[in-house]
Amino acid sequence: MNPTTHAIRVGLSRGWIEFTNSLRSPQDIGFYVFVALGTLLYLFLNRHDDWSGLPYPSVVLPSILGALIAFGAYIGPMYSLAIEREDGTLLRAKAVPGGMTGYVAGQALFQCLGALPLLVVIVVPSLFLFEVLAERGTVAWLIVIGIAALGLLAVLPIGMIVGSLIKGPNKIGTWGMLPMIVMFGTSGIFYPVQELWGWVQAIVQVLPVYWLGLGMRSALLPADAAAAELGGSWRIWEMVGVLGLWAVVGLVIAPVVLRRVARRLSGSAVEAGRHEAMQRLQ
Repeated sequence: MNPTTHAIRVGLSRGWIEFTNSLRSPQDIGFYVFVALGTLLYLFLNRHDDWSGLPYPSVVLPSILGALIAFGAYIGPMYSLAIEREDGTLLRAKAVPGGMTGYVAGQALFQCLGALPLLVVIVVPSLFLFEVLAERGTVAWLIVIGIAALGLLAVLPIGMIVGSLIKGPNKIGTWGMLPMIVMFGTSGIFYPVQELWGWVQAIVQVLPVYWLGLGMRSALLPADAAAAELGGSWRIWEMVGVLGLWAVVGLVIAPVVLRRVARRLSGSAVEAGRHEAMQRLQ
């Protein structure tokens, strides 16, 4: 068997095991419930507001789903990379032919599957609370899953690449979160992008978070709601093209970047990282 193919299969197997373990983790389950309750409470308190003639929750919920998917795909691998660089996982992957490719494949599967529980605990109650969403058919929700998977693959390599530049988990809150806050604040999640300056709109349309939110809205909102978007349409092909390009380029570059990071690792460096981690916990 080709070493790269074997590495990808091993990586996917590892990603599946990590996902099943997360379903048994009280910490992960608590996170899903906390985020779901916070999101539903926000939408319920604003249920009487409107956005371009549509109920506010029906417009904002798809955008929030896209934002949560992007957040998980960005921050999740960043923390995983920081921890696994310290515990020696990345060092061991370096020693295996195609190890970095397999590592990226495993992270991709784990993050894609890890988004499903969060979507379920938010979407299912929303179907009962907000009538507009309950009117969407099965095809619309299948499109949501497809866009979510594409968006995850587009954002996940960014999290890996940025995470490889951050020295430890304690620095992620500062250097990792700042770019994401900027992207969230300008991606049209909580207010129309048209309210931003023209040059900001141009930059936003290069980034994947805006297109992920747009794709979610295109799947869950009526066709005439596209009039409130940039260009007055959902721009489906542009959305697929931008997200697909980010996914392909990112998944090619991420293993290369990780290999370079792994080259600087050694047993002594890992031991020093473990010692530093223990110092933080004390």
